[in-house]
Amino acid sequence: MKKFLFALAIAALAGGARAAPASAESIERLLTLTRTEALLDTMYASSDQMMRQSMRQTLGTRALTAEQQRVIDELPAKFVATMRQDFNWATLKPHYMRIYQETFEQEEIDGLNAFYGSPAGQAFVAKMPVVMQKSMSLLQEQMQILVPRMAQVIEQAMKEAKIPKQ
Repeated sequence: MKKFLFALAIAALAGGARAAPASAESIERLLTLTRTEALLDTMYASSDQMMRQSMRQTLGTRALTAEQQRVIDELPAKFVATMRQDFNWATLKPHYMRIYQETFEQEEIDGLNAFYGSPAGQAFVAKMPVVMQKSMSLLQEQMQILVPRMAQVIEQAMKEAKIPKQ
């Protein structure tokens, strides 16, 4: 019985001991190694491209006046400028710092820093924007298939529920 109580006490102590929270300096290093700030620029460029593609799809083959075309051509840049005002690194960084500190322990951040500081980690960081861009293109293609199918499912549910169309 004594052995059992001793083992239980050790387990309770071990379970209650929490690993050290990640330091701000180590999180800063990780954010630098992973080029998190630069990812925002990639996101802005992707948003510009997605907005232009969306506008082309929305307008279809409609003929526009020169003034209408000018407004449409300026829209993506205005959209990105608006994003940059409130969705910038100065605003987001404190949130990233808090999230990483709440989520990771120091040992985990140290391991991530070791990986991202290695040649393989830096190759991963350098190539992820391409992977993300290709993934977004794939998702957009799939959404073009999915959206009409989802609309059919919704329409069928509305019929089954006998909810009239508006």
